[in-house]
Amino acid sequence: MKHTLKVTIALVLLFFVSQIIGLAVTNAYIEHEKIEVGVTEKAEFKELPLNLSRPEVEEQTSFVYILIAILVATVAILFLMKLGAFLLWKLWYFLAIWLCLGIALGAFIDGLVAMIISFLMAAYKVFRPALIIQNLTEVLIYGGLAAIFVPIMNVFSAVFLLVLISAYDYIAVYKTKHMVKLAKFQSKMGAFAGLLIPYKVGKLRRKGKARLVKVRTAVLGGGDIGFPLIFAGVVMKDLMLANPMWTGFLKVMIIPVFATLSLVYLLVKAEKKKFYPAMPFLTTGCLIGWVVLSLI
Repeated sequence: MKHTLKVTIALVLLFFVSQIIGLAVTNAYIEHEKIEVGVTEKAEFKELPLNLSRPEVEEQTSFVYILIAILVATVAILFLMKLGAFLLWKLWYFLAIWLCLGIALGAFIDGLVAMIISFLMAAYKVFRPALIIQNLTEVLIYGGLAAIFVPIMNVFSAVFLLVLISAYDYIAVYKTKHMVKLAKFQSKMGAFAGLLIPYKVGKLRRKGKARLVKVRTAVLGGGDIGFPLIFAGVVMKDLMLANPMWTGFLKVMIIPVFATLSLVYLLVKAEKKKFYPAMPFLTTGCLIGWVVLSLI
């Protein structure tokens, strides 16, 4: 087992909770009142807070643009690492957190209020890192991300994105190993995009200028949370066209359940102090869940 039982349970529970919350956020953006079950052909979505716009791309090929954006962002971060432009990276990270948090909270409260609250949370997370705010924001953030990308994707593009991201994750961890470098860099900067579970509660705290005390910590990258959620969200929006809202929501939960089980399998089989690409396992879980769902 890669981590202790308690740490493994905490990591798995936070992953599953993030999927539930993310799907709730995505569901809140669907215009359910405009859906006539069995008749409406395509779900419509509410506008994002403060009139923020979603990318204007075709659903069928949206995965190409998303993958390109990920590759460009990765190169940019590696370049900032090489230059030692740590403040610039933190500002970029802060803006991304602020945007996604604002969208997530904006699903349930006034957009302006959501952006103000998310600004404060993002600032606290990035410049005064602490365990609670780190994981609280991570559980919320990916719902905002899903609210951006789910409306511009279909199941075909979502499946292709999962497969391609899994291949990229495998290469980035085992071949180029730049994903490992990125994870270590983010942890060192106290600005890690993902879940953090320290082995000793209360030891993950601020030291000096927004740096975290070094203790053994279990991590799960943000992409490992976000991509399964986006896939489940895309499946959910189609389910809403053929089912009442709560029926569609409960049905799609099959996908997070299988994704969570795949994460459990990885964490149990993995060895200590070794890095593993989680996306191939999570993608397998998502696709098995999708097949099971289609058989119901």
